[in-house]
Amino acid sequence: MTTKIIMDTDPGIDDAAALTMAINDPSIDLKLVTAVAGNVTVDKTTANALKIIHFFGKDIPVAAGAEQPLIKPFEDAARIHGESGMPGYDFGNDYGEPIKKTAVEALHDAIMAEDEVILVPTGSYTNIALLFSEYPEVKSHIKKIVAMGGSMSGGNMTSVAEFNVFTDPDAARIMYNAGIPIVTVGLDVTLKALLTKDTIEKLGQMNKTGEMLHALITHYNDGTDEGRPMHDVNTIFYLLHPEAFTTKKMWVDVQTDGPAIGATVGDIRGAYHDGKTNAEVCLDIDAEYFNKWFLDEVSKMK
Repeated sequence: MTTKIIMDTDPGIDDAAALTMAINDPSIDLKLVTAVAGNVTVDKTTANALKIIHFFGKDIPVAAGAEQPLIKPFEDAARIHGESGMPGYDFGNDYGEPIKKTAVEALHDAIMAEDEVILVPTGSYTNIALLFSEYPEVKSHIKKIVAMGGSMSGGNMTSVAEFNVFTDPDAARIMYNAGIPIVTVGLDVTLKALLTKDTIEKLGQMNKTGEMLHALITHYNDGTDEGRPMHDVNTIFYLLHPEAFTTKKMWVDVQTDGPAIGATVGDIRGAYHDGKTNAEVCLDIDAEYFNKWFLDEVSKMK
């Protein structure tokens, strides 16, 4: 039985790797990809999603979405992902076009046509917030949200804010307050599940997919001497192997202004929301298993 998902994304190198996993794993049925401004501008994130899908010869619709956050001025991450968002590999110029529907329209139609679909946002949550605001009826058709973003242990944009939430904190607040089960896959796990140097080296010697990923990852201006984080890939890893994660249910609030803008604050004691929770937060991960799984997945790709 396959898991039906929709990815809302901003490729980006780690998003490209996440799309690669979602497209190729036989237990995942990727119904739609919607693009949002985030790592780079939305015209580039849309093109990059199309490039990955075309690389694998798949026919998965791509819709372009929000060009900027709801309120906060847009800040990209081209310093991390390069000006194109996916430098290092030549995907050519013939990779197709997005569908005519906007991301919000496409999300609405795809969700209402399915039942028990899982949303997987790996960029800022602007498209998701606009969807819930315009079409609240979709909420009952969404099984859960598995979102890359947030942190309980420190940020990568400020000392407390992770990039996806920081990019559009107002959208994040709408998503967390939507009443839909959310799994938060944040920096608490993505900065532990680094692709090691050995894993990255093996990718380049594996097959055409490995060569493509190796080319992108070696142009990724993120990581340490120990390895490189594939933040967004952790959402797909969670869908397939939740047993590799340690999680805790809690209420998550989002700070939308001031110096702590973009912070995700977990009510870890259940003291401020009458014991209610709105998210299952991933706090630890089997990093060795993640590396093994990553290589195993790519080795199977033709």
